[in-house]
This record gives sequence, C-alpha cells and structure tokens, in this order.
Amino acid sequence: MIDDTIAAISTPLGIGGIGIIRISGKDAFSIANSIFKSKKVKDLSLLKSHTIHYGNIVDGDKIIDEVLVTLMKAPNTYTKEDVVEINCHGGIVSVKKVLEQVIKSGARLAEPGEFTKRAFLNGRIDLSQAEAVIDIINSKTDNSLKVAVNQLEGRLSNEIKSIMDKLIEMMAHIETSIDYPEYDLEEISYDNLKNSINEIRRKIKYLLDTADSGKILREGVKTVIVGKPNVGKSSLLNALVREQRAIVTSIPGTTRDVLEEYVNISGIPFKIIDTAGIRETEDLVEKIGVDRSKELLELADLIIFIIDLSVPLTEEDLYIMDLIKDRKTLIILNKTDKETVINKEEIFNKFSNNKVVEMSTKNPKDIERLEEVLKAMFDEGHINLDDSAVVSNMRHKNALIKANNSLEDALKSIDADMPVDFLSIDLSNAYNYLGEITGETIEEDLINKIFSEFCLGK
Repeated sequence: MIDDTIAAISTPLGIGGIGIIRISGKDAFSIANSIFKSKKVKDLSLLKSHTIHYGNIVDGDKIIDEVLVTLMKAPNTYTKEDVVEINCHGGIVSVKKVLEQVIKSGARLAEPGEFTKRAFLNGRIDLSQAEAVIDIINSKTDNSLKVAVNQLEGRLSNEIKSIMDKLIEMMAHIETSIDYPEYDLEEISYDNLKNSINEIRRKIKYLLDTADSGKILREGVKTVIVGKPNVGKSSLLNALVREQRAIVTSIPGTTRDVLEEYVNISGIPFKIIDTAGIRETEDLVEKIGVDRSKELLELADLIIFIIDLSVPLTEEDLYIMDLIKDRKTLIILNKTDKETVINKEEIFNKFSNNKVVEMSTKNPKDIERLEEVLKAMFDEGHINLDDSAVVSNMRHKNALIKANNSLEDALKSIDADMPVDFLSIDLSNAYNYLGEITGETIEEDLINKIFSEFCLGK
C-alpha cells in the first residue's frame, strides 16, 4: 500500500480561483504524462524539479481543463516521493474531472492524512511534527498558529529527543554494569544516575507546566453559556461574535439546539456554546435541547451562568446552581439596564469563590469589560511562544506523565536498593513513553488513528 501512487484534491471543494490535485508516488510523473498535453513538454520526468509548466489535462482528444503542472522530484518533496500538483480552475466539476482522470490513469485515492503519513513514514518529519500540520490547519488565533508552527519546526521534538538521548546513555551505562560486574560500576553510578533522573524529571515537569495552557491555545476554552430561558444567553453569544448568530426573542425556549462559535479574545480562542434554557418542559424538541445542555456542562472548561437581575430567583435558577457547583464558573448578572429585583447579596454570598460580573448584553462597553475578565481567567502570557517548546496535545501530555511516573519508579528502585535490572526496566519504560510522542515507539494502530483525523488532501 505504501508503494501505491496516491492522489487527492488538496483545496476545499467549491467555487474558487484555483483547485489543486496532488499526486505522490513512484508513478506520479508517468500518470501526469498520460493526461497532460503541452506544445512545449513531451516528458515531464525529464524536466527540472520544482518547475511549473502550462498545458491541458485531457481525456483522449477532449480537453478537460487548462492547467499549470508543478513538478517536484524525490527526495526534496513533502512526502520524499515524486510529487506532481495540478493547478486547475477551482470549480467543483472541473476539479473532480481532473481527479477522475488521475485515478483512471493509475493513482489511488489517498486516505485522510496519507500524504503527511508518508512524510512521517519516509522520515521527513516525526509524529509530533506531523500532528502539528493539522494543528496549523485548525488554528483559531495567531498564538495557536505560532504554537503549531513551532512544533512543526521541531522544537518539541528536539526537547523530547534530547531527553531520550540522555536515557539511552543511562541505560547503556547500566547495561555495562550488568555485563561487566568486575568494574563495580553499579555502586559508582547510582548517585550520578539519581541526579540525571531528577534533571530529566525537571525537564519533563517544565513541559507539563505548559500543557494546560497549550491545550487551550490548540483547542480553545470550551465555554458553555447556561441559564434558564430568556435570561440573555443567545444575546451574549451574538454580542461576543459581533453578529446575529442566534435567534433572540422574548419568548422563552427559543433556543432549542446547541449553537457553537469560536471567538478570539486577545489571542485566546474561546469555543462559545449557547445552550437551550434549562427548565422542565413538555415540548419534546425543547426537552432534547435541555438534555444536551446538561451533557455539555460535564465537558465544559468554563461555565458562564447567566442570571436575570430584573426578576426574582426561581426554582430553575436554583436547580442550575446545584448542577454547576464545584465547577469553574463565571456568574453574569444580566440586564443592568432594567430595574434590579433580585437580591444581589444572596448571589455574591452563594458564589463567593466565583467571579461575578454585573452587565447588560446590550451595552458594548460591558461586553468589552467581560472580554477582559475572560482573558484574565485564561491568560497565557507566562508562556514564551517564541523560544519555548509548548505541549498542546493531550496525547503528548499523557505520554509525558507516564514517562515521569516511570522515572519516579526508577528513583524508588534506587532508594530501595533494588537490583540494577529493575532500574533498567523503569528507564526503558520512560524511553518508550517518550518515543510515543515522536513516533519511534508507537504502535501502527495508533498511527493510523492519528492520521485518520486529517483532511483528505493533507
């Protein structure tokens, strides 16, 4: 399968100026030759690499589209294979027709992420760099893009490989002490090994300290807006995204489904989720929306609980308060433009450990003030995005935690004066967990799962 020549559309389908079909593999040039006709070019494989040529894609004598063909010869390509990119007009039909000709001429339709997977398998990039490709595509802010680009450039990989090299050195020293006991290396090396392990753990801790912030930059703060019907949840969503994304009426229960929008607040992506008002209802559709709202509360990084200042607290308010207790919550006392009826002291006392903001979703200055509060709650300013490796992927974080635990076991083995064989096992486990980040020690099934989440043309 790795020997197949693959092809896919690498630009979004739709009306546009250009559509690109990418071909990669040993037959890329022969396939392109069979469907590309030009007055000046007879054999694409004889031309210089990284050049562009004008002509037509044809089906027999029939011209399908006027194109520019880019030639890139191995190994200096994205996949380290021969690559041809056909730049045609960006209409839906024309791009698909060109792809059909490529497939008919011998290429196989690429699987999701297969181009990047080949770049990994062929040694051009490691697994963490490959994952950074999809992070670049999915970046929501300048900061999230910078983290992904740094990872693609190998900053995280270099840190991990440096630690793995140190572990290899330590394991080699231990193996020497086992194979050549007459040199009595075990006793001499234990103190040095302990110091080296602690130094590695400090490096791992430094990376782990960036993980929560990195996850926020990569995935966004999953922020669920909750409250009883008609307190201003949809109005808040519209105000934050600066457009009428949700329908707003004075009729309770208008929002029946979940609405999601990303908002960039000072470089921090917030995934704002507007939910159906939580209340008892006999309406089947609204009830489904209420149930989904409750499910989302369990997954939220932040809950924004909106209370209407202009009406007394109700059983619905108290029920929601019970649902969100012990969760990271921002309380908004909304509708300051109306007469205050609610007992605000009761709210401040009940949520003494939470941030409480009094505002009106109709007031632009109040929205700006709320954004400052949100920024302060998730400020990533302590991360140096220019110089540091940042862990933004939960898979990487889990691998680092497991590696750190194995190193802790190694220290316990030393303190318990266990045979040196036990120490070697713990260090080997730590090495393997770190190797899962770069792809050196990862299983094929997990590799396939990671690349299955990529888009088709990448």
